[in-house]
Amino acid sequence: MTEPRETDTDAPEADFQLSRQDIDAINKAVDDGDGPALDAALEPMHAADIADLIEQLTPARRREFLHLYSGEIDGEILSEIDESIRDEVIEQLPREVVAEAVREMDSDDVVDLIEDMEEPEQQAILAALDESDRAAVERSLTWPEYSAGRLMQSEVVTAPEHWSVGEAIDFLRAEEWLPGQFYHVVLVDPRRHPTGYVTLGKLLASRREVLLRDITEDSFRTISARQDEGDVAYAFNKYHLISAPVVDDDDRLVGVITIDDAMSVLDEEHEEDFLRMARVSDDSHVSDGPFQTARQRLPWLVINLCTASLSALVISRFESTLAQLVILAALMPIVASTGGIAGTQSLAVAVRALATRELTSANARRVILRELMAGMLNGLGLAVILTLAGAIILGSLQIGLVLGMAMIANQVVAAMGGVLVPLSLSRLGLDPALASGTFVTTMTDMMGFFAFLGLASWILV
Repeated sequence: MTEPRETDTDAPEADFQLSRQDIDAINKAVDDGDGPALDAALEPMHAADIADLIEQLTPARRREFLHLYSGEIDGEILSEIDESIRDEVIEQLPREVVAEAVREMDSDDVVDLIEDMEEPEQQAILAALDESDRAAVERSLTWPEYSAGRLMQSEVVTAPEHWSVGEAIDFLRAEEWLPGQFYHVVLVDPRRHPTGYVTLGKLLASRREVLLRDITEDSFRTISARQDEGDVAYAFNKYHLISAPVVDDDDRLVGVITIDDAMSVLDEEHEEDFLRMARVSDDSHVSDGPFQTARQRLPWLVINLCTASLSALVISRFESTLAQLVILAALMPIVASTGGIAGTQSLAVAVRALATRELTSANARRVILRELMAGMLNGLGLAVILTLAGAIILGSLQIGLVLGMAMIANQVVAAMGGVLVPLSLSRLGLDPALASGTFVTTMTDMMGFFAFLGLASWILV
């Protein structure tokens, strides 16, 4: 078993890791094939911790674990397991266990579970649901992938807009179908158009005779079922929403999105951007095998190999200069690598700003000018250092000046490329995190070599 890192205490800890004592008990139970002992060790644990534990196991160890613990896998645990191994886990569970777990899940979790499955597997899961739940899931699956319609849950607590607080409370007490967690009572008109919502706190704090329409929240806003889920997460983050009603093309209420699902999307977007900036597939996971990992990374390495050839082509044009001043070969990486770092810094800020909508067409010019000035100032600072170093260490003021001037040029290019490349890709409808790094690195390498060797040819040779 792959163990979580050790901690300084044996309690389930402040950093939310499993204790060493818990890990030892789980290991022993699996080694002994002792199902009751495993159940006892896992019984006090949260579903998210059990899911993390399952994710960290090797495939062989995971099979042993699930063989002993499969009867205790419920909907909460299944929904917490990372989707990269969820299908593998489901395949190893008895059908009756999966069916019972699915029946416990909210409709949005069921949609998330089955949307990437093949048709036979989807039908097997749907067959386990009650007729009303199955219909709700099937309706959600009709909406476009990565849309609010896929993200929403169909279980919505509603009330007529003319009801009083007392009527709403009596209704909530009498109903048995209510979701396990909800934050608002959504008010609807006779056509089922949402007109506002009331928080549970405001509902409980108000007198019975108060009308619901008089205590609605100012934050109320509806979301189209066709809205991209990334835009939904942005709206939740910007407007500090807890939940939001989802409407169809006729503005009728069809579901609700809650903050936990919206924040999960936001986390996924940030993780995806981070991996893509590193030119790593967003499907990569620590549980992947070496061949799968290599297959995911090799295409980008090949692309980088091709772009690096452009830098080699630039260097080859100054072969005679390098032959006369061999010291230049040792100094070239200084300019190129420093420019690469500067480009990455500018790129990271720009990609993040695009993702959070802080960088828009309205302020793009100001941001570009800021990066231009910052690149020039950084270049001047580094140029002073390199000029002095060339004069003192190498004994050549001219080489120091060439290094300094090349550094200024490359820092400006790096700063500008770091913001202009992702902006251009975004304008073209492409993901700026996906290919920006490759383009910016190529630009800084080529400009660094060209500026340094070109100036050296002009001044030194």
